[in-house]
Amino acid sequence: MAVELRRVPGAPMAQTVHIRAHDLVADGSVEEGGTDSGPSPHDLYDAALGACKALTVLWYARRKGLPVDDVQTVVERAGVYRLATRLQVSGDLTDAQIAELETVAQKCPVHKLMTTVTTEISTVVERAA
Repeated sequence: MAVELRRVPGAPMAQTVHIRAHDLVADGSVEEGGTDSGPSPHDLYDAALGACKALTVLWYARRKGLPVDDVQTVVERAGVYRLATRLQVSGDLTDAQIAELETVAQKCPVHKLMTTVTTEISTVVERAA
């Protein structure tokens, strides 16, 4: 799977991000020289963590038959790129089940990528055809 980005015509920085059948816009803030027409790359990074935790909890709860009705997630960025996530789970859950879901949320794949995996990135800049 490839994620493709193309500059939004006429925009100083904005990029259309195309992922499978989905399109969204990423942009810099006005202070950074963009028009704030979409989330910044840092916002998308943070959102990936929050979405992964919520989806992991929902997947696990469904698989284990836990009565989760909803999950609302907040990711706050502060200081030395410290991310604090808070998942608010609704449903008729015991304290033990809430603790179990917290353990599972800490094991979501994006959390692992951010904290335990060495990420190797290669970058090539080439002339467009």
